[in-house]
Amino acid sequence: MASSPVPEAGLTEYERRRQENIRRNDAIIASLRRQAAELSASLRPAKRPKKQPPRASPASPVVLRRSLRTRGLPPSGSSDAPAASSPPAPPTPTKPRDARFSSSLASSLRAAAELSAPPEGEARAADGFDAGSGMVLRPADVRRVVPERILSVRILPLADRTVVVAGNKVGHIGFWDVDGVVEDEEDGADGMFEYFPHRGAVGSIVVHPAAPRKIYSCSYEGEICLMDVEKENFDMIQLCDYPVYSLCQAPKSPSCLYFGEGNEVKLFDERAGKVSSAWNLHDNRINSIDFHPENPHLFATSSTDRTACVWDMRSMKKKGPEKLKVFEHSRSVQSAYFSPSGSMLATTSLDDTVQIFNVDNFDASYIMKHYNQTGRWLSTFKAIWSWNGTDLIIGNMKRAIDIISVELTESSLSASNKASLQSEHMTAIPCRFSLHPYKVGHLACASSGGKVFLWTRA
Repeated sequence: MASSPVPEAGLTEYERRRQENIRRNDAIIASLRRQAAELSASLRPAKRPKKQPPRASPASPVVLRRSLRTRGLPPSGSSDAPAASSPPAPPTPTKPRDARFSSSLASSLRAAAELSAPPEGEARAADGFDAGSGMVLRPADVRRVVPERILSVRILPLADRTVVVAGNKVGHIGFWDVDGVVEDEEDGADGMFEYFPHRGAVGSIVVHPAAPRKIYSCSYEGEICLMDVEKENFDMIQLCDYPVYSLCQAPKSPSCLYFGEGNEVKLFDERAGKVSSAWNLHDNRINSIDFHPENPHLFATSSTDRTACVWDMRSMKKKGPEKLKVFEHSRSVQSAYFSPSGSMLATTSLDDTVQIFNVDNFDASYIMKHYNQTGRWLSTFKAIWSWNGTDLIIGNMKRAIDIISVELTESSLSASNKASLQSEHMTAIPCRFSLHPYKVGHLACASSGGKVFLWTRA
């Protein structure tokens, strides 16, 4: 700071006092600054020593967590992870949760299966049957077969019996003996039998008409199960790495089981007891597989990749199978089924359409608008063909069944809403359907609450 001016001679009294005040104030300010510096030094914290970097720990091997299913172990098996040096064990079939099957139900199904099936084509001989007006739902034909939402339903191909099989989203499979032939107070109350063979949602149930004693089912946990009426138990015949959403058997090959694992179609040969072929067909999960009823080499698939495809088994290659035809949708395709005569193919998609194609001329098609937004709590709609081969049956969000009439000529293809079946006894939205192969007019439809509604001929 600059020093104060020195008083000079000849200053007035006022100027001398002013100079003295300046010198006194400077001294006071300098004293305050020294005190402030001393106080600040006393309050300053001591310097902390520098933090030493942590010592590097020796590298430990990374252990990948793997589920018991992918390691081929049952739920009750050891959960200890295998050594890092040993490769994981391949998946192997494991015992299902409930392998016991009712002896009385099995014996009844064996007796029904021994009866000769009607001649081929007799089931659809009633060409004049009208599904829109020829069926009725009676109060006694409504039953809760399983708890929770039903994803698959099937009427067994028995000539003089009506037995409904349904699978739900938690792995239960229920049998409903509609005719009430089976009497078993211990296992089946009022014709109802329930089992727990799967660990996940039951995606599909199939039974070949030529082998009604064998009932196949698959689950989202990659399980394929065989219910053998002769052995009276459930047998896990295949355990896959990925979910299995669809099953199918070729019309003339009851020992060959085709299933969709992820985006692949695989062939399980029951005689060899293993998967004999596999083809990568889609970019996403396969929702349905269906063979042409007359041409055993043709089959159709639908996928979440927004396409449905027709394939020829004779030109299938392990690397790059050739498509005969691709049908594109704007959203996931839930099903693609051939008509009973094989002349048409119907697809159901989440883009709110049901599309019908002429198999002899794929360019001839018709787009039918239908609301298919079932949401996350209901099973998706899948249109199936009626007995006459010209009507389609599909669920309706208004607790009804829509009957779509299809007309195919040499030059055109058209479709229209024929009827809507409603009943005060159908208290839920019907989502999945199954026709009785030998009793025209017997239609089973399943709901999200575990109920099955059996429509019968009026």
